[in-house]
Amino acid sequence: MTRRVPDSSAAFADTAAIAGIGATEFARRGGITDRTEFALLCEAIRKAADDAGISTDEIDGFSSYATERHEPVLVQAALGMPELRWSNMVWGAGGGGSTASLMNAAMAVHAGLCNYVVCYRSLCQGQYERFGQYRPRPTAGSFMAPFGLMSPAQMTALTFRRHMHVHDTPVEALGHIAVTLRDYAARNPAALMRTPLSLAEHAASRRIADPFRLYDCCLETDGAAAVIVTSRERARDLRRRPARILAAAQASGDRWGLGPMGSHNMPIETYHSINARETGRILFGMAGMSPSDLDVAQIYDAFTGVLLMGLEDYGICEPGGAAEFVMSGGLGPEGKLPTNTAGGLLSEGYLQGFNLILEGVRQIRGDSTSQVADAETCLVTSGGGQAHKSAMILAV
Repeated sequence: MTRRVPDSSAAFADTAAIAGIGATEFARRGGITDRTEFALLCEAIRKAADDAGISTDEIDGFSSYATERHEPVLVQAALGMPELRWSNMVWGAGGGGSTASLMNAAMAVHAGLCNYVVCYRSLCQGQYERFGQYRPRPTAGSFMAPFGLMSPAQMTALTFRRHMHVHDTPVEALGHIAVTLRDYAARNPAALMRTPLSLAEHAASRRIADPFRLYDCCLETDGAAAVIVTSRERARDLRRRPARILAAAQASGDRWGLGPMGSHNMPIETYHSINARETGRILFGMAGMSPSDLDVAQIYDAFTGVLLMGLEDYGICEPGGAAEFVMSGGLGPEGKLPTNTAGGLLSEGYLQGFNLILEGVRQIRGDSTSQVADAETCLVTSGGGQAHKSAMILAV
């Protein structure tokens, strides 16, 4: 495929690569009791460094997001790293900052601030709070409390219900997403949900927040994951085939404020979206490619409706066209764009989007459990209910 030259305003584009990935096992919320959330993080970082073929002593940069609890100086001390030259946290955004943490790492490497940046997320909802639970006061603020919006499912369901109204979207499309991702998870030994799911079982599952049912909602998971970002030149000499960070972007649309999980007063013109249109425009412009050039995708799926709206926001489908796309098998192994090939947040595990990054790298390396033949490019997106979105394109 011929690509145009990346936008010159993004000097870091296609200068960095992911050289190593690591993860602990995933468990249902509360399933990991023999180690702390911090110990899980250290385990994931050691595995990522080993995968890359470097020592943890060589890591000199740190990047994370979503109010990650474990500060770099503490990680540095625990792992005996001799030097910390740079650290960074994506402001706010929740799961919307996942790929943005790698964008920041790529910029730091390009600027020469550090050589090897570890990006990470450790999450033990059994040891700390549950992100998806109903709360007397919403975590993002109290603007929605008088209207009864007390959980992410309730908040996000309204935006998809608007999509159904505007585009006459059939609710059955959600079942096709859930079933397809479960089929991928069945091939993935690391996935939490590997039992096949039928459309009938999806339709009969209990309602959580109309129109979302049980299998439309992501998992609540204990686990940790990490990736090593370095320059393309260094990555070439390391143990594993690198995944180039061809492009990365983060953005928020006009007047979105905190979005569905904060202020819920977005413009009616874009209310039925995930607020990723600007992110997609910047991303594909930087990469010098179009959505039709993608070989595979990992699209944030905290809820099935979020993935469906994401297909339209990133230009993979025309507005209102995503339902037909998923119902005709567009996300499956033989579909136009195989998506969330490890099972996604719905069936593999939920680390606020970070596990989607690892599967994107596996597809580029060629060792996914649902490998797409000759995959050269992979879109990875971050964020559903928060306003702030980020995404990146990985390439061979």
